[in-house]
Amino acid sequence: MNRIVMLTGLCAILIFASCESHQEHVEHEVKYQVTSPVKMDTVTTKEYVCQIHSIQHIELRALERGYLEKIYVDEGQFIKKGQLMFQIMPRLYQAELQRAEAEANFANIEYQNTKNLADRNVVAPNELALAKAKLDKAKAELALAQVHLDFTQVRAPFDGIMDHFHVRLGSLVEEGELLTTLSDNHEMWVYFNVPEAEYLDYKIKVSEDSALKVKLQMANNKLFSYEGEVNTIEADFNNETGNIAFRATFPNPKGLLRHGETGNILVDAPLKDALLIPQKATFEILDKKYVFVVGDDDVIHSRQIVVGAELPHLYEVKAGLKESDRIVLEGLRKVKEGDKIAVDYQDPKEVITHLELYAE
Repeated sequence: MNRIVMLTGLCAILIFASCESHQEHVEHEVKYQVTSPVKMDTVTTKEYVCQIHSIQHIELRALERGYLEKIYVDEGQFIKKGQLMFQIMPRLYQAELQRAEAEANFANIEYQNTKNLADRNVVAPNELALAKAKLDKAKAELALAQVHLDFTQVRAPFDGIMDHFHVRLGSLVEEGELLTTLSDNHEMWVYFNVPEAEYLDYKIKVSEDSALKVKLQMANNKLFSYEGEVNTIEADFNNETGNIAFRATFPNPKGLLRHGETGNILVDAPLKDALLIPQKATFEILDKKYVFVVGDDDVIHSRQIVVGAELPHLYEVKAGLKESDRIVLEGLRKVKEGDKIAVDYQDPKEVITHLELYAE
């Protein structure tokens, strides 16, 4: 009986030891995915915060003092060039025009009479010249009165969209008082600031006969349907920020863009022979990026890298790696400096394909 118990216990110990040994073997067989940097041509997209402006955006102000008698338009309405928008009470200016017309008629009659007398040598030539001067003065005052009357009608100087009213019907408006604003939105000017180094790169790469094509990402994170062109660069750098302002022009045939909107300008920049690695193969320590490099003995060591450009799912590495290096792709949190690992090497081009990168 005792021999049976001893044999049973011995079997149990052997089975437990076998399971433990098998478990350790399984643990040592865990393989970590490893890949290498890959060198290829691709495109990176740079983003710049931008301000969107109408190609023409002006304030419409009263040119004469008076009561706002009529408003012919509405807020947000599309206005045609020359369309009547506001009418300031014109009666005073109509009266002034009538008086100026009467004085001009009187001066004309006086001039004609003096001319008849001068033709018969009844009056001296100086008298005729004086009558002519009075007539010219009366005509000038008539033209001025006509201008004042015309100023009581505020008309659109160009096609555009009207903003909200700053005055209401019946208000007493002063000369120069703001009535509304008018925006011509058939084209939009989009302003964005570019750092000095990127400005120099742009000037080197873009010839005078070509223009930089840019895209606009609107506030809803969707791309605007039309491309823009950079056709103006301001003269001076901002000494405080080290930036210079670029202006891109975008067509706006559907009127989607409005004055005062914001967004992001997207500029595609080609990268030649860029050394690329997946972003998920990196980790950060004190704002510096590192990767785990696998040596020939399958022992891993951390190495700092310098990132040049950030792409979807990828980093361009400027320094710290070469194509022949092997880096840990998965399980970075499960390993540490000096660990020896089993390697499952992944082809870098296959890895990039799975990351859904659109590269050229």
